[in-house]
Amino acid sequence: MIQLYTWGTPNGKKVSIMLEEVELPYEVHPINIGQGDQLKPEYLAINPNSKIPAIIDTDGPGGKPLKLFESGAILLYLAEKTGRFLPQDQAKRYEVIQWLMFQMGGVGPMFGQANYFYRMQEKVPAAIERFYKEAVRLYVVLEGELAQREFLAAEYSIADIATYPWVGRHDGHNVKLEEFPNVKRWFDAISERPAIKRGMAVPKL
Repeated sequence: MIQLYTWGTPNGKKVSIMLEEVELPYEVHPINIGQGDQLKPEYLAINPNSKIPAIIDTDGPGGKPLKLFESGAILLYLAEKTGRFLPQDQAKRYEVIQWLMFQMGGVGPMFGQANYFYRMQEKVPAAIERFYKEAVRLYVVLEGELAQREFLAAEYSIADIATYPWVGRHDGHNVKLEEFPNVKRWFDAISERPAIKRGMAVPKL
């Protein structure tokens, strides 16, 4: 049984989507980051970085419990545990990993900052412009890749699972998906997956 510690953010949604996709049984423990749950000692014992998500796999490697934080690491672990959404072929495998790293190092941080500054009541024009431009640049990269293939790494993978919830926040950083037709096609297609719908509804707030 996987114990999932999460909240309603894109990084949290990545893991709940993955758990739904691979059909592993899991229990949800909401960590209300608005109320400071992530700073409580019992959660810091699981994730010393005080962020969500985190998991405990009660049946980890060697049958021993495994605590794990960082959403990208969790996706890689669950993919390897189940043999799904991460190809065995080395070249294809690293193609998926490079797009996962693209999300972790670019899409997540930049879209997150764009959302934050765009929605602040006290506007900071220089920050809004900087992060909006970087978000658009990243959408252009995604658009170019998705013009050549159905998914980010040829087949549906943890790279798509990681990127999807962040693109789902496009309104928050003032980007219209209609301006990126291949990204929109990709996003709309993935949105129809039953596991996506279930995973996006976790946790129930």
